[in-house]
Amino acid sequence: MSATGLALNQQVEALYCHHHGWLWRWLGKKLGDSHQAADLAHDTFMRLLVREDTVALQEPRAFLTTVAQRVLANHWRRQQLERAYLDALANVPQALAPSQEERATLFESLLEIDRLLNGLPLPVKRSFLLSQLDGLSHTEVAQEMGVSITTIKRYLVKAARHCYFADALPG
Repeated sequence: MSATGLALNQQVEALYCHHHGWLWRWLGKKLGDSHQAADLAHDTFMRLLVREDTVALQEPRAFLTTVAQRVLANHWRRQQLERAYLDALANVPQALAPSQEERATLFESLLEIDRLLNGLPLPVKRSFLLSQLDGLSHTEVAQEMGVSITTIKRYLVKAARHCYFADALPG
């Protein structure tokens, strides 16, 4: 392990020892569920362990709050996406309903699409989804959204570029 990696692990260990209980209680108040709070506190520290740079310890609780708020936002977004997914599945006729395994695979794919499109403006996301998931042509997407075909093409290029380079983006 590199010196930087060792220093980071030591910093995270110190943060964990001194602030885990506080973070767990803070998340518990936000969530109203101590078990979910424990999971998200764990996820917060796991995020710190995969960082490549050291952790700022001048204001540890402010730093942990910022990281935990991102983890919490992702948690709520995932819950919202899961509710929408389950609502959509409820409208599928039983004969066409996917198996539990297919449901899990589809949901993981949905989460990955959401992750890739994260940060894009809503019209760009919508045009991409109408084109890629609904199979609409550029003309049909433009009509649906009330914009020009040129604008749709620009949106789709932006979405494709964003998805292609998503893993290189910070976050």
